[in-house]
Amino acid sequence: MKRNHAKAFATKAHQGQIRKNSSEPYITHPVRVGERLEKEGCSDDLISAGYLHDVVEDTNVSIEDIEQQFGKKIADLVASHTEDKSKSWWERKKATVDHLKDAPKEVKYLIIADKLDNLLELEKEHKEIGDDIWKNFNAGYRQQKWYNEEIAKQMYAHLSPHEIPPYFKEFEQAVKRFFK
Repeated sequence: MKRNHAKAFATKAHQGQIRKNSSEPYITHPVRVGERLEKEGCSDDLISAGYLHDVVEDTNVSIEDIEQQFGKKIADLVASHTEDKSKSWWERKKATVDHLKDAPKEVKYLIIADKLDNLLELEKEHKEIGDDIWKNFNAGYRQQKWYNEEIAKQMYAHLSPHEIPPYFKEFEQAVKRFFK
C-alpha cells in the first residue's frame, strides 16, 4: 500500500522538526491526519496525501518528488493543499478559504482533517501555556479566529449530506469552542 510508503517518506522528510508549541516531533501531526482519513475509510491515495500534506511546504521535497514517488493523483492532492510560502499569511489563508469552497470532496477531506488536528492541538496547548501560544504564529487570535471560522463556513459547500464525514462537525464544534 502506498500509505505505508507515504508515512515512511514523510517521517524521513520531517526528521528533526518539532511542533511550534511543544517538543513533540512534527511527524505526529501528519500521522494523525493520515490516521483520521484512514479511520473514515478514505482511499489509499487520500490517506497517503494526509501523511505527505506538509512535506512540500515544510521540507526540501518538491511536488515533482512526490509525483515521482507516489504518482500524479497523490501529488495533485498534496499540491492542492500546499501554500505558497512566498505570500503573506493573509494571502495564503485567503487562497485556502477561496479554494475550499469549490474544491473536490477529497481535497476538502484532506484540508479539514489537517485543520481539525491543528485546532485540537492548539486547544490543548492553550490549556497548557495560555495566550503565549500566539507568539509562535504569524497571526494572532483574531486572525486565526477569522481563518478557522471561514474554513468552517466553506467546508460544506457542494457536498451532499452523505458525503460529509463526522469530523467536519467535530471541526465546526472545535472552532465554536476555542474561538468564543
